[in-house]
Amino acid sequence: MALNLNNPADRKQAVRDLYWGDHGFLRTHFHNRHHIGGNMYRENQPRPERISQWAEEGIRTVINLRGESPKGFYLLEREACEQYGLNLINFKMFSRDTHIKAKIRAAQELFDLIEYPAVMHCKSGADRTGIMGVLYRHFKMGDPIEAAIEQLSFKYMHVRHGKTGMLDFFFEDYLRYNEKHPTDFMDWVENIYDPADVKARFMAGKVGSFVTDTVLRRE
Repeated sequence: MALNLNNPADRKQAVRDLYWGDHGFLRTHFHNRHHIGGNMYRENQPRPERISQWAEEGIRTVINLRGESPKGFYLLEREACEQYGLNLINFKMFSRDTHIKAKIRAAQELFDLIEYPAVMHCKSGADRTGIMGVLYRHFKMGDPIEAAIEQLSFKYMHVRHGKTGMLDFFFEDYLRYNEKHPTDFMDWVENIYDPADVKARFMAGKVGSFVTDTVLRRE
């Protein structure tokens, strides 16, 4: 049964879910806030108090990259955005998978439609905000992918080791192709990019790395 924030017991459960179930206690004083450029910022999952601060700063749009959820962290975010007059947009992204072409196209359209200033967030503000940071820098600010990919770096707590490295691999796959066959990024996405193939090659590389580095202990 969905939580009802008008019910005191359900509200307490929502707060517990935010602080403990979603590890919000780790984000009480650390927001992983960064200015992407233009009128766009990136952070981790906000508390209601943080959304109040965003409103005071003049933020107009909040892009939730985790998507809708019945969990307390989302219900409290939605309520706070309504309370403080911020536009909440749920745009689900993934940190450990490739994205279909329509999702990348939709991200480009999203940046043209929203009201600024804006902030986008996922849980930690590292991976999903990273890929969207690259796309924002490229689509909205005109930066080449080789410069925009800086949004996926340890500076933002993004770690490319493990499956989150699939995000890096996606852009690097484009850069490898572009080096040999100069191609606009969206032309590559629409005509060359194959999400299943990129994922398969990435996963094959990860297995190969494990065998080489761990089993065979090669340097």
